[in-house]
Amino acid sequence: MPRRTKILATLGPGSSDDYSIRELIIAGVNVFRLNFSHGSAEEHTQRAQAIRSIGNQLKTPVGILCDMQGPKIRIGSFADDKRIQLNEGSTFTLDSQLNSELGNEDSVFIAQELLEDIEQTDILLLDDGRLTLQVSVKTDHSVSCTVVQGGVLSSKKGVNKFGGGLSANALTEKDKADIKTAAALNTDYLAISFVQSATDIEETRSLLTAAGSDAHIIAKVERAEAITEELLPGIIESADGVMVARGDLGVEIGDANLVAVQKQLIEAANAANKVVITATQMMESMISAPTPTRAEVFDVANAVLDGTDAVMLSAETAVGQYPVETVKAMARVIEGAEKHPLAQRSKHRMHQTFQRIDESLALSAMYVANHLQGVKAVICMTETGFTPLLMSRITSSLPIYAMAQKLGTCEITALYKGVVPVPFDTSNLDPSEVNHCAVEKLREYDAVTDGDLVLITKGDFVNVHGGTNTLKIVRVGDTIR
Repeated sequence: MPRRTKILATLGPGSSDDYSIRELIIAGVNVFRLNFSHGSAEEHTQRAQAIRSIGNQLKTPVGILCDMQGPKIRIGSFADDKRIQLNEGSTFTLDSQLNSELGNEDSVFIAQELLEDIEQTDILLLDDGRLTLQVSVKTDHSVSCTVVQGGVLSSKKGVNKFGGGLSANALTEKDKADIKTAAALNTDYLAISFVQSATDIEETRSLLTAAGSDAHIIAKVERAEAITEELLPGIIESADGVMVARGDLGVEIGDANLVAVQKQLIEAANAANKVVITATQMMESMISAPTPTRAEVFDVANAVLDGTDAVMLSAETAVGQYPVETVKAMARVIEGAEKHPLAQRSKHRMHQTFQRIDESLALSAMYVANHLQGVKAVICMTETGFTPLLMSRITSSLPIYAMAQKLGTCEITALYKGVVPVPFDTSNLDPSEVNHCAVEKLREYDAVTDGDLVLITKGDFVNVHGGTNTLKIVRVGDTIR
């Protein structure tokens, strides 16, 4: 059976040449991430063109996700770009009146708008939580802090407030310009960093539409306030998917709380029929080692069993020494986890009623697929990818083949768990030939043989959005119409 959980890999200096992209796709990458925190618009455009070209050569639809940088919640620089040592119990000051390039052992620059969100007695976390500062004195332009957990600090490291509350806007002017670049390179997904509310998603969609793109929007959940009962439902509803961005989120809520929150976010996204990505340090040791640690193996496996659509690699493939080996290792772990019964059965929405015909058909098809002996595959003919998305919320060991003619739909479905995208041109087919040709396409994939049962969902009119209204069960080798 094809691997169900998808792999999202970041391209970077160590993996952007044509040979590396080809090998990463062969190793198992389903979607590539272009990280707009680094690189120029020209570099991202060239990488996107290479992904499309090589994917076409390999006859493998591969998606592209453009990840916006978001606000830089960071300290300034130290003089001569040196690194300083902060010792436990010492005093260190963040000051908006300092020169942003002349930090020293006693103080460093911080933007005034960030200071306004910091209160006396707050706990500040620097460099992804490696250093901890307790605010002791606040003035109108600075905060003096006691070092609780010391270490080495270098220029432009990130700042978080424990519990959240630094309110920089999710979309910066750079992001707005980068959205135009992402639209121009025909990205399939656009990820927004440090989302605070549904308003951020709505603004992003408006900017994408104005730029001529209908890319799906992924909300990166990495702020403590984003997971509150007041804001999270709106974020999930407004976005097309969410990313469990465990780096900044873990810093703000604490690692002890992160496990439960990851599981809650995945469950909430699945319940809302939205795609979900689990990210950050999934195989971090493989940046410099050819094999993962046992802890990383279990981390990936647990995300799979939680029901994530995709697991993401960041520095492991962008700058790591073993990008292809990392993808292969992740694929092996996923396949191992998917052998567990928890990854093969689902009770998703078993006791709910539905409002849409295509939704009812999609979930009915997966119920049949999981309970009728002899079924080997599900064919879903789709215009936008929505029906296979609904199907993919149902845990199953059977592959869902999303057959699409519309440009871009296969690349969108490449991120959905359990979905195999298949380009399928029906423009020259008689309606009576469509089902037969679809099953023959599965033969080309060596997915079925004579006697196997196949489920087919489609609409009365092929290539019409929202028209899925038919479920048919056919036997391979019989006359199929």
